[in-house]
Amino acid sequence: MEENTPHIPSEPAKKSKRKKLLIGLLWSAVLGPFLLMAFMLYVSADDDMPSLEQLENPKSNLATTVYTADGEVLGSYFRENRTTAKFHQLSPHLVNALISTEDERFRKHSGVDLQALGRVVKGVATGSKSTGGGSTLSQQLSKLLFPRTKLNTWGLVKRKFKEWIIATRLEKQYTKEEILTMYFNQLDFLNLAVGINSAAQVYFSTTPDSLKIEEAAMLVGMAKNPSIFNPLRRPDTTQQRRNVVLYQMKKNGHINQQEFDSLKQIPLEIRYTKVDHQEGIAPYFRETLRLELRRLLSQKNDQGEAIYTKPDGTTYDIYSDGLKIYTSIDSRMQRHAEYAVEEHLKYYLQEAFHKNNKLWKNAPFSNDLSQEQIDGILNTAKKNSQYYKKLTGQVCSYCERPKAYLEEQTIDGKKHYHCSHCQHNEPVRTEKEIDKLFETPRPMRVFTWKAPNFEKDTSMSPLDSIIYYKGFLRAGLMSMDPHTGLVKAWVGGPNFKYFKYDHVKARRQVGSTFKPFVYAAALRSGIFSPCDKLPNIQYCVDVPHTQYQTKQWCPSNSGEAFDGSMTPLTFALAASMNNITAKVIKETSPQLVINLIKDLGIDTSLVQPVPSMALGVFDLSVYEMVGAISAYANKGVYIEPIIITRIEDNTGTVIYEAIPKATEALDEITAFTMLEMMKNVTRGIAHPTAKSKTTGRPLIGGTALRIRGDKTKERPYAGLKTQPIAGKTGTTQNQSDGWFLGLTPDLVTGVWVGAEDRSVRFRSLQLGMGTNTALPIWAYYMNKIYDDKRLNISQGDFERPLSLTGIDILNCNSTKEERKINEFDVWDIGY
Repeated sequence: MEENTPHIPSEPAKKSKRKKLLIGLLWSAVLGPFLLMAFMLYVSADDDMPSLEQLENPKSNLATTVYTADGEVLGSYFRENRTTAKFHQLSPHLVNALISTEDERFRKHSGVDLQALGRVVKGVATGSKSTGGGSTLSQQLSKLLFPRTKLNTWGLVKRKFKEWIIATRLEKQYTKEEILTMYFNQLDFLNLAVGINSAAQVYFSTTPDSLKIEEAAMLVGMAKNPSIFNPLRRPDTTQQRRNVVLYQMKKNGHINQQEFDSLKQIPLEIRYTKVDHQEGIAPYFRETLRLELRRLLSQKNDQGEAIYTKPDGTTYDIYSDGLKIYTSIDSRMQRHAEYAVEEHLKYYLQEAFHKNNKLWKNAPFSNDLSQEQIDGILNTAKKNSQYYKKLTGQVCSYCERPKAYLEEQTIDGKKHYHCSHCQHNEPVRTEKEIDKLFETPRPMRVFTWKAPNFEKDTSMSPLDSIIYYKGFLRAGLMSMDPHTGLVKAWVGGPNFKYFKYDHVKARRQVGSTFKPFVYAAALRSGIFSPCDKLPNIQYCVDVPHTQYQTKQWCPSNSGEAFDGSMTPLTFALAASMNNITAKVIKETSPQLVINLIKDLGIDTSLVQPVPSMALGVFDLSVYEMVGAISAYANKGVYIEPIIITRIEDNTGTVIYEAIPKATEALDEITAFTMLEMMKNVTRGIAHPTAKSKTTGRPLIGGTALRIRGDKTKERPYAGLKTQPIAGKTGTTQNQSDGWFLGLTPDLVTGVWVGAEDRSVRFRSLQLGMGTNTALPIWAYYMNKIYDDKRLNISQGDFERPLSLTGIDILNCNSTKEERKINEFDVWDIGY
């Protein structure tokens, strides 16, 4: 036989080989299930397999949702923008689209579809294209609930078997409807839309139960790979994928051929709603609310135990526990308040401010500041800026995560701030390098009232941008129901995106808005009555200067000079006379005033009991002032302002409900008397003897008269002709702060206006007084409130105590003619 002749096995050898193969197959058939079972048991015993408890309570980060008092979603706090939907809240189109596309036999299997697996195996063996995947919806849900980590080939095989086990366990634990619901709630649809609730809102500005067929098909199509089928980045690819889903729905009998032909022609028609904490109504309130929630939910009892805890004993996390926060804010009132601030600043006040301040030597700073002081202000502002924090590693310069996410790393021989969240690296710079960056012009987008969206693109250095923003006026407004303490509107500034600081809780000098507390203390103590008359002269009060010396404090008035005329207290308050107020506090004592405002909820730790306190030379917040003065409209009872009415956990269980905290600070006679006196601020009051030097008519007191009369081009906020309104204006030293507090029977509202720095102010008293800066905002707001019939805010008078029935407490023995005020007088005196 030749060497290259192939060996041909004999017939007996062939039979022996076939026999061995058959025996091997037989043993495989017999032992295979046992081996597979052993392998499955091995896999199921793995440490990272979810427990039964984890399957019963799969961990998901749920966003906390904030609601207004009238049921509108105000915003949310989240790590993932996810809120859970119930099965009945899912459109049938969503369910039909998902089953048709991802798991046609979903209703027929128990987690693992052997028929689908066989189809996949056959396709791999024959090299043909598979007609579908092998993963069921239950298996896909297991991946979403318990994500894969980076694995090698053996790890992937092992992981696949784990998913089978998890899927079958899920099928035992949950109904088919619950599995579908969990699947939709777990999906990340990108663009901060996690779960079907968020996806429906973000992409179509609707809810899951209201999705149209084509909209549901697009969202289901995204499930295959959201990065590829992203409607914002790849609309054409996403539309093609949507049409595949529609075809599957036709194939499974959920739509007919005609519907398919029509629907596939419809464009995506995305109605994208950007998820941004800076957008939407009440952004300043939402930020204050976030801080208040953290404080509230971390409270402990006397034993040091947390008061508000989950069933497992841990404290609540507003970013992941899916709480429902019900607030006092009324969305309609909030929109009216934001309109009022914008209307006055945008169309009048800011431009007037720029024009008035151009003559400052170092505009926008006043001339009484040295260059060294200005440099100090700018340096502080620089170090408080977000740009500086990014450059110095206080926040990530890309995703703006806080310092906890950053660590120093050396990359290519240079130190960087590395962010563990977004993986961004920012070079570590010296102060000299940072200063150069602040002085180098670069493209940026800045705020302006003149642009349609309040933004314009320009080029300036970061330092110049700081100076630019210093020239903008800020505002704070808070409105509350005096009878319940519920805060109805909260505006902390002109634009949250560019001016983050909240001026509702911020303290600023209060000026003459404090005078009603001085007069109330005098009336409460019985030392004065509203009809008491004091000569209009200069009053001086001794003030301790050193241990052995005193100084005299002798305040004067702007406008009319001292004429010696006998002036009723009710006129003095309406005209905001400093000299009469100084006499009142001298006779009453500062301590009695301190006692009163403490009962009215004001923190007196920063208020010194000195005579000058009568003119509001200290700082208080809009929040404190509105809360305190509201007691006058509530028969003297102070109620601490409430912003959170109720908190529910993600199961609907109430874990917190607000209980009003009330204090009887004033008797109702004194409270009502103060209201009557403060009405003269807005309706005017004639002096019994003094005459105006310009008109010769009786001198009129009333610093808020300009809201009365008809609306004009100069006063578009007027028109509040007949409504009973008690109020008080305030202007601080050098016109740094303008105030107005307005009280009506159902609503008490305070407004503050000023710049960020007190040294940035109006040059002119006429332009900078609260009558011109804050009062118009209040009037714009209340005009909107009264015109909104949905709100049912009373335009009637304050409730009179029964003991005062038929008594005119401000008659003061004056004649009818002396009390009469002609409308023309209002404008003659320039208010």
